[in-house]
Amino acid sequence: MTYQTKKRAALLRELNDIIAADRFPFSPRILMLKAIRAKLRPEPVREPLPSPKHHHPPRAVAARRRRAGR
Repeated sequence: MTYQTKKRAALLRELNDIIAADRFPFSPRILMLKAIRAKLRPEPVREPLPSPKHHHPPRAVAARRRRAGR
């Protein structure tokens, strides 16, 4: 581990501790610290969620419902 990496890790630990211990997570001070943390350690890119699957009842059930007046 290089000296720069150690400094970055120490700074991230301090930022995480300050952010976690604060009572007001949406205060301007904490939002600024979160922005700094994001620059030091960007979040990994997340894969998009798959599109929801639509369920259609079988045709026989739908036909029975139509005949039953539902």
